[in-house]
Amino acid sequence: MPAQVSNPLALVGRGLLLALLAYWSIRFIFSPVAANAAGESFLHGVNLPFHEFGHILFRPFPAVITSLGGSLGQLMMPAICFFVLWFRTRDAFGAAVCLWWFGENFLDIAPYINDARSLSMPLLGGNVGERSPYGFHDWNFILTETGLLADDHLFAAVAKGIGTLVMVGALAWALVLLFRPAAAKAAKGGR
Repeated sequence: MPAQVSNPLALVGRGLLLALLAYWSIRFIFSPVAANAAGESFLHGVNLPFHEFGHILFRPFPAVITSLGGSLGQLMMPAICFFVLWFRTRDAFGAAVCLWWFGENFLDIAPYINDARSLSMPLLGGNVGERSPYGFHDWNFILTETGLLADDHLFAAVAKGIGTLVMVGALAWALVLLFRPAAAKAAKGGR
């Protein structure tokens, strides 16, 4: 069973973090996919190195998997952090935050998927998809090679939907965890 946080300063810190995550959630979830709200945020800079590392990690696989490896790398890092915090350290609140981050990465990836046909999104190194060599835009390459390019907007909407559900669920979980110590104290008669 995870230890309860009784330090008032820690509770305030967690509350502020939860408020920030709620603010970002509202901003990202209620923005259209094409607006790339998550991609324009501070968090995109956090996610990008894991995206690029994913390409390196999946390089031994076929080209489509190597391209998909960027998005997989982005999703793997918060998933790894979630499992370490939940199963290794038993930090449920930290795990909830990492679960939120996992969901946020879906919203960060969705505009990239959505751009697969139009190729108008700025890419790493100042490139724009339409002026880059074939294969430079991961999702254009993945969806073209699999014959699914016409479904780019559908896949982007699904990614956003998954991310939204995960983020909202993680926020609800973190909120319950934040107020659990107060509820336990009230149940014991205020002691």
